[in-house]
Amino acid sequence: MNTPANNGFRKPFSSFGDPRAIAAAIACISISGFSISLSFPLLSLVLEARGETDTLIGMNTATAGVAALFAAPFAAPLAGRYGAIPLLVGSILTCAVCLLALPFTPTWAWFPIRFAFTGAATFTFVIAEFWINSAADEARRGVIMGIYASVLSAGFAAGPAVLAMTGSDGLAPFLVGLAAFLVSIVPVWMARDVAPAVHDAPTQKFIAFLWIAPSATLAAFVFGATEQTGFAFLALFGLRSGLAEYQSALLLTMVGIGNLLFQIPLGLLADRHNRVLLLFLCSLVGVAGMIALPLVITTPVIAYTVVLVWGGITGGLYTIGLTHLGSRFRGIDLAGANAMFVMMYALGMIFGPAVGGISMQKAGPQGLAWFLATLFAAYAIVTAWRGFTRRSAPAA
Repeated sequence: MNTPANNGFRKPFSSFGDPRAIAAAIACISISGFSISLSFPLLSLVLEARGETDTLIGMNTATAGVAALFAAPFAAPLAGRYGAIPLLVGSILTCAVCLLALPFTPTWAWFPIRFAFTGAATFTFVIAEFWINSAADEARRGVIMGIYASVLSAGFAAGPAVLAMTGSDGLAPFLVGLAAFLVSIVPVWMARDVAPAVHDAPTQKFIAFLWIAPSATLAAFVFGATEQTGFAFLALFGLRSGLAEYQSALLLTMVGIGNLLFQIPLGLLADRHNRVLLLFLCSLVGVAGMIALPLVITTPVIAYTVVLVWGGITGGLYTIGLTHLGSRFRGIDLAGANAMFVMMYALGMIFGPAVGGISMQKAGPQGLAWFLATLFAAYAIVTAWRGFTRRSAPAA
């Protein structure tokens, strides 16, 4: 494994690392994230307008998760072969072309197009997050990841908001998404001379990152499962627990606000304290929040407070998990670790809503809370074991 002294891919200019590289990568992925978050509800609405069944819409949406799982292992090898910037720019252009092609193609063609779209988007996330992590100074890595997570959350929130203004009819939302993808190339191109070099050979097999850094990779799985399960069922949980529709929708809003508010403070903590311990504490908050929510759901103000804190603290799994990877790996190994992180997030996206839906169907709304509490408890056991067995190496 390369060491910070000889990896050859970053030259910090400030206490935060390379500011041009960090700003370019965060801008790129946040603008791309806006386009991706715009596309997901847009495509479902367009398919419904075409008269397609819920089953077909669900299958087309599931194609995204399959594509992410397929593409992630290839991200680091392709970056090593072609370079980070060519792969990043090529991936963004592929997303743009796929998005523009969708309104002009028959529904059957949406499956391979969406597969290509999500595969390219996966490369974009892997390389941009690798770039941020490799450019960050170790002493400020956590707060940089907190800034990244906050800006990315804002980008994801803006996508559906813009869709509400443009509507799903016609080409307007597709053109907005296309323009955002093209704009995201600008900061990348301007900072191409400070891009990370990934031409060295990896020292680990891709699958090995699962057991080399389980606290980080499984954090992505738990966060992906929790986030997507919340998107799919949290409002329904509120509705079936006796809240009005607008009150139930506000549960999701509070989770999003909490995610925006907490990531930078959590990043600051990650720069000062043991990151495995922080991941363990985040998982305990995840358990406590899901135990408390069914008990307070009929009192909206308290329920909103619970999900705001719960969403913000558990969102730290992503922020601290990425920080953890950045302190553990260098060079192309960091790109591979980031790819595994994204892959585990995608696997969580598939696992969480499927099991959460079954739990809610079998046990009522409280079944959803029990499932998520169990998921966080299982992860807490992993981090506790990891912390105990690697006390002499806090970054492991």
